[in-house]
Amino acid sequence: MRRPRFIAEQARHARGPLGWLIAFIMARETWAQNRRAIDALEVAPDDHVLDVGCGPGRALSELAARAARGRVIGADSSGLMVEVAVGRNRELVRAGRVDVAEAGVEALPFPNDAFDKVLCVHVLYFWPDLDAAFSEIARVMKPGGRLALLFRTDADHEAVHSFPPEVYKFPALSEVTAALHRARMQTTSTQLMGGAMLLLAGAPSDPPLS
Repeated sequence: MRRPRFIAEQARHARGPLGWLIAFIMARETWAQNRRAIDALEVAPDDHVLDVGCGPGRALSELAARAARGRVIGADSSGLMVEVAVGRNRELVRAGRVDVAEAGVEALPFPNDAFDKVLCVHVLYFWPDLDAAFSEIARVMKPGGRLALLFRTDADHEAVHSFPPEVYKFPALSEVTAALHRARMQTTSTQLMGGAMLLLAGAPSDPPLS
């Protein structure tokens, strides 16, 4: 059965009490996959880590525990999710170890070469332009940084038929890897995990020539 469009819209950009509820349900449903993606990032104690589309911020505390001497920042386009993520991680925010920004992937409010690791879990369906998104992620990643993407592809026919195509765009794996390549990132591994694809990509070790 296809999920109603108004439910899918809340997953894309949470608003009001319904958005709050749906975001927490989805975060709980996908937590095991989040943990696998976080494990794959191999976060080091001094790392600076960005979670793009952080939602209610459950992953931020886990990332902060691993980057014990570093810093973790979440970004989400929903003001409601930013508020919830800050509240959920209040003590870490007060300590300056976690911050949350209201921002979409196409315009990340961070300087170049700011992050060692970047996490994106079940969010690229909502990105209208993969090239713009990956170019911006590449810009804020340090040379040699690592990106973990977890998403369902168009090969997952059950997922494709369960969500309205006006809201969710399930890309082909080749479409994602091609966009990463155009952003000067190289796919280092892909792994199917419970129907979802876990893709790791690396930023180039040397910055682009000016």
